[in-house]
Amino acid sequence: MFNSSKTTKKLYLTAAFMLSLHAVQAQKTTLNNQPFRDFNVGVSLGTTGVGVDASIHITDYVRARAGFDVIPHFNMPMSFSLQSYTDGVGVNADNFDKLQKYMYNLTKVEVDDMVEMDGTPTMTNFKLLFDVYPWKSKGWRATVGFYAGSRKAAKAVNTMNEMPSLIAVQIYNKYYEHIMSDEAMDEPFFGDIYLDPYLVEDLRQKLEAQGQMGIHVGDFKDGTPYMMQPDKNSMVKTSAFVNSFKPYVGLGYTGDLLSENQRWKIDVDCGMMIWGGSPKLITHDGTDLTHDVTNIKGKPGDYVDLMKSFKVYPVVSVRFAYILF
Repeated sequence: MFNSSKTTKKLYLTAAFMLSLHAVQAQKTTLNNQPFRDFNVGVSLGTTGVGVDASIHITDYVRARAGFDVIPHFNMPMSFSLQSYTDGVGVNADNFDKLQKYMYNLTKVEVDDMVEMDGTPTMTNFKLLFDVYPWKSKGWRATVGFYAGSRKAAKAVNTMNEMPSLIAVQIYNKYYEHIMSDEAMDEPFFGDIYLDPYLVEDLRQKLEAQGQMGIHVGDFKDGTPYMMQPDKNSMVKTSAFVNSFKPYVGLGYTGDLLSENQRWKIDVDCGMMIWGGSPKLITHDGTDLTHDVTNIKGKPGDYVDLMKSFKVYPVVSVRFAYILF
């Protein structure tokens, strides 16, 4: 016969089991929906350098990240040709040997025909990013935010081995400018001693034949050569400048690494940092190599062309993080 008591007991047990499963699932869902959860710290590596940051889920669909990225300093070697030139005439391409001997007699330094420089990235940024997850159960996301840091993104400075040559170039150019000026005749050379006018004229003729000395970087847009001379410290420098505030947009993915407690996470980011168009490459004398100078030869020209092509800065990075709570 049909045992109603046993059947009823089974129904109660089944119902109780289903209610307990529902309660566990509801509790899990409630925990997942808690705001400000999954606080984690991480390290990243990519085109923005090496980074450290922290992140937290504001909701199931939005996560905030904040931290710092630093590009390690490394050298990119480049060189410029050192040549003589005369204002109004141009570069004296075949005159370097004669001028090199003249400068040796004046300074006792044998000047190299090339100036070696080292380019170094200097970009350091604070970042604040917001990850938006359209699908709750999937790791795909969109990211918006900003990077903020120094305007100087890179620099190039002559190597220390070039200092004797650059000092000799500066001494020669100062001597050239003095002899060619009215001061050579109108002001005393030393104490109360004035240079003989005939000697000054003879020196001017010789110096005009030699020309001044400078680094032929490239040509201005009107065709005249841009000859860079050492600064007051006998050095040559170039710096790359971008906007200090750089908005960011990108896509990414967040996933679990293989771990028993699922506390290890991995993030992959791909996007662009909007840094204000092509960087301005400004030399120590204020010339903008990006916009004002053309026909830059060799490695320096390759680097300038590369910088010109980056209207925005590409960001590709991988992040490893550990959930603390």
